[in-house]
Amino acid sequence: MSNIVAPNRPPEAGAFFQRDRDWHPPAFTPGYKTSVLRSPRRALLSLNSTISEITGPVFGHDMLGELDDDMIVNFAKPGESAIGPRIMVYGRVLDERGIGVPGVLIEVWQANAGGRYRHKKESYLAPLDPNFGGCGRTISGDDGSYCFRTIQPGPYPWPNGPNDWRPAHIHFSVFGHGFGQRLITQMYFEGDPMIWKCPIVKTINDPQAIEQLTAALDMQATLPMDMRAYKFDIVLRGRRSTMFENRREGN
Repeated sequence: MSNIVAPNRPPEAGAFFQRDRDWHPPAFTPGYKTSVLRSPRRALLSLNSTISEITGPVFGHDMLGELDDDMIVNFAKPGESAIGPRIMVYGRVLDERGIGVPGVLIEVWQANAGGRYRHKKESYLAPLDPNFGGCGRTISGDDGSYCFRTIQPGPYPWPNGPNDWRPAHIHFSVFGHGFGQRLITQMYFEGDPMIWKCPIVKTINDPQAIEQLTAALDMQATLPMDMRAYKFDIVLRGRRSTMFENRREGN
């Protein structure tokens, strides 16, 4: 399922665009309780990017295991598979200019179909699936495309308020071509009414930003009698062009 990264494409080296703070939720959001102690107490400072922040690392397909991008079977016993609605998640990793970003490491983790994570401190009483580990990874192709297989996770309660529930979601850790393109985010599912009730989602001020976190059901990409498909594009920070003699500011 993995794509092949073209070996002859030179990496970009320009500085990243400034972050749009209005697009991201504020650091201090009392409705999301655990954000309170983690929020900064002083005004944020803007610092120039260092070379190490705008370059590398480089990820290659030789670091992937054969089943890293197939969470339906990568933790299962031989001949068995994870329990739950089988889905394919696909899309492209783009920068702010709409250009595909190749060689991006995409790591994902999620709850099982019953809404339970596989870790020692999990407190939800939904059953564990012995054939589902809940994590996987892949690397984007030369056009920024990626794809992985999994099961649709279930919602679960969490101790934020008297009766708060997380909508079904998949966590993404995305590592682009520099630390300035590092992104940790979540993907929700089209049509889920619990998205708009979630205290974490409510910290996002722009409804369009919430829509961008919601994967669209794509019936044209489904595998008949097997799995549905969800399309989820990921946008990382873009870069300015390398400086030229007649345009030192780049673009």
